[in-house]
Amino acid sequence: MAFQHKHLIDIREYSSEDIQTILHTADKFRAVNERRIKKVPALRGFTVVNMFNEPSTRTRSSFELAEKRLSCDSLNFGGSSTSTVKGESLEDTVKTLCAYKIDMIIVRDKRAGVPRKIADISGVSVIDAGDGKHQHPTQALLDLYSIWRHFGTLSQLKVGIVGDVGHSRVCGSLVPALKIMGAHVTLIAPKTLLPAYPEALGADEVTSSLDDALGDLDVVYMLRIQRERLEGAPYPSLREYNLLYGLTREREHFMKDTAVICHPGPINRGVELDDYMADHPQRSLILDQVYSGVLVRMAMLYLLLGGNDESISH
Repeated sequence: MAFQHKHLIDIREYSSEDIQTILHTADKFRAVNERRIKKVPALRGFTVVNMFNEPSTRTRSSFELAEKRLSCDSLNFGGSSTSTVKGESLEDTVKTLCAYKIDMIIVRDKRAGVPRKIADISGVSVIDAGDGKHQHPTQALLDLYSIWRHFGTLSQLKVGIVGDVGHSRVCGSLVPALKIMGAHVTLIAPKTLLPAYPEALGADEVTSSLDDALGDLDVVYMLRIQRERLEGAPYPSLREYNLLYGLTREREHFMKDTAVICHPGPINRGVELDDYMADHPQRSLILDQVYSGVLVRMAMLYLLLGGNDESISH
C-alpha cells in the first residue's frame, strides 16, 4: 500500500482520502488487537525513537504499545535524563540519535514547531505527539476513528468542542481534521478561554453558551482545563466554570438522544464532566478513544514506514 506521506506533523497536509486510509488501516489492526496473540511482524527490523521532552501517560504508553505490537525496536528518550538538560542543542541531540541509523522519531515537546525542526534536521520520518499549544495530530485521528466507528460516518456530523480552546493543541488538529472530513464544528467557551482569533482554527461557529448549543450536537467534545498552561485567572473558580461549562447529569436533557461524549483525557472530574456523564454507558466514548489510540498509532507507524500489507494477518 503506497502512502504519500513521510511525516505526520500538520493534519492540514492530509486529504480526506488520506484520513480515510488511516481509519480503515486502524480498523484492520482492531482485529489484531482483539485476538489472543496481539503481535504482527509488520515492522520487524525498523527502529523508532520516542522522544518525549514533556510528561505524557496516554500518548506515550499507546505509542510504545503500538510499536511492540508491530514488532519494531524502540528507544525511549526524554525527560530529565536527556542530554539537552546538560546543555546540548536540539540539533546535536537529533544528529546523535540519527547516528544509530533509526527510522522514525516520535516527538512531544512544550515548544511549538519542534517536530518540524526535527524533520528538517534528521531526514527520518517524524510524528508530532504534541507540540506546545500547536498540534496533536494522532489525538485528532483517534478521535475521528472513535466517532467514525460509532456513527459510521463523519460527514455532516455536528461536533461541539467545549472548554479550554485557547490552550488546546488537540483543537489545533481536531478542528481542521473534522472540517476535512465534512463535519460541522462549533467552538463553545468563554471568551477568556478562546484564542485571540478563534476563526483562524476554521470552525463554523463560536458561542459562549453551552446550553444553547447542546441540543444541536451529535458529538460533545469536552476539553481538559489545562491548569498548567493557564496564565492569570480566565474564570472566577473551577466551581463557576463547572456551573457554566461542565457536562453534568442535569444538562443531559438538553442533548439529543443519540449524542455522544468525547474527552482527550485526563479528565478533571467535577470540572469538565461529572461521574454520571464521564461513565455514561450509552453516551461516553472516552474509553473507546483510549483503545483507538493504540489502533490509530499502529496505523500511522505502519503507513509512514511502508509496512508490508501481508504481515498484518500473520
